[in-house]
Amino acid sequence: MNRTAQDFPRQSQWSSTSKVEAEVQRRKQLIHQSVERRAIISKCYKPKHPEVYTLQDSFLAPEFLEIVRFCTSPGADLQGLLSYLESFSDKRIYRLPVFTEEFCQAFVDELENFEQSDMPKGRPNTMNNYGVLLNELGMDEPFLTPLRERLLPVTALLYPELGGACLDSHKAFVVKYSLHEDLDLSSHYDNAEVTLNVSLGKEFTEGNLYFGDFNQDPSPVPRYIEVEHVGGRGLLHRGGQIHGALPIASGQRWNLIVWMRSSAIRNRLCPMCHRKPQLVEAEGFGDGFTEPLQEEEPQTVDVCALG
Repeated sequence: MNRTAQDFPRQSQWSSTSKVEAEVQRRKQLIHQSVERRAIISKCYKPKHPEVYTLQDSFLAPEFLEIVRFCTSPGADLQGLLSYLESFSDKRIYRLPVFTEEFCQAFVDELENFEQSDMPKGRPNTMNNYGVLLNELGMDEPFLTPLRERLLPVTALLYPELGGACLDSHKAFVVKYSLHEDLDLSSHYDNAEVTLNVSLGKEFTEGNLYFGDFNQDPSPVPRYIEVEHVGGRGLLHRGGQIHGALPIASGQRWNLIVWMRSSAIRNRLCPMCHRKPQLVEAEGFGDGFTEPLQEEEPQTVDVCALG
């Protein structure tokens, strides 16, 4: 059974026990509200481009398919893989082609059609006010799971110590940046072992991503690098890499974000609070934890921030 970690904000952040309890209940309700929205959308929403809900090879850039073929070939190694990718600094951030331009256009058109509908909409997280949770559109099994599985041979070579070979769940959403809405995204790190961030379009200027230190290895004077987002191309990075998005200057940008998680890694230590997690049942993938063996019941945890 899939699980999520018991979530309790740090006491120092709150002035009373009642506020802590209220926040715990609010976050638990998010799961139930999402299930309700998905049921309504499944019953009532008519997609404009139903074909984009199921991953097809024709959606994927030929270069992406070639990278996957290399990674599944005998003798594939990291050095060989890096010849196919763009690397940035020493922060283990890589850019690769993911989708065709035709797919990106159809997908964004579908997302805009959903946004303009009267369907209930959950937002990705507390930092993004515009966007769509893709599991609520029913895209987890037909599209996102096969995409994550296609990436496994790649992430296995790039991030072996983060469970790159066994990323067995995900949380996926799209975010939208435009003038008079969300312009940027402040510094944060993801509730994920590995993150895929793909620019879907549309036309925009500025809005580079920036990356700092890994969250467990901060330096006294953080070094930041900027990386341009290119339509149809994705950035792979460690979820714990501090990052954000600079303001766009014009136009509109849609991004697909896939937080990929390894239960083999996070069952031992929660990536958000860095303690042994206490688990509760969850819908869908939860936060990427799985049911522990009876003799391995985890110890109580005070804090675990949800993504």
